[in-house]
Amino acid sequence: MSTTTATHGKMTVTSRSFKNNGEIPSVHTADGNDEPFPIFIAGVPPNAKSLALVLHDPDAPDPKAPSVSGWTHCVMYNIPASTTSLRAGELPSGSLLGVNDWKKTGYRGPSPKVGKHRYVTTVYALDQLLPDLKEPSRTQLLAALKGHIVGTGELVGVYERKGN
Repeated sequence: MSTTTATHGKMTVTSRSFKNNGEIPSVHTADGNDEPFPIFIAGVPPNAKSLALVLHDPDAPDPKAPSVSGWTHCVMYNIPASTTSLRAGELPSGSLLGVNDWKKTGYRGPSPKVGKHRYVTTVYALDQLLPDLKEPSRTQLLAALKGHIVGTGELVGVYERKGN
């Protein structure tokens, strides 16, 4: 699902692995190969200089009692604004990684302890390249984005471990 505000351009973020609000296949989770799902980006505003991406679980640890911060699965920034797809294992030239909530760089897939969780992939179009933030957390990256977002788009997937 794309998001838009009065000051931000509308972007579309999709995946061939699942539809928006659809079930994330287990190959992309801790129960499978933990392989990042491919994403496709369209509608990047022409004034964008770079993109940033955050994959976040707002329902962690329990959808009935989520924490304030949720759980972050991937942080990327300084992705070239011309990027139209991100595929498993590929990091576009010049892109930088932040740390997820496992304190590691890169992607870690869904692994909910309880219930069905939403996994929100947000792509931000920025009016500049960011300085090297030295593996920022989600919170640090979002602070650095303030005042520089010219477009956003979201893709939401859901996942529940069998037997939960």
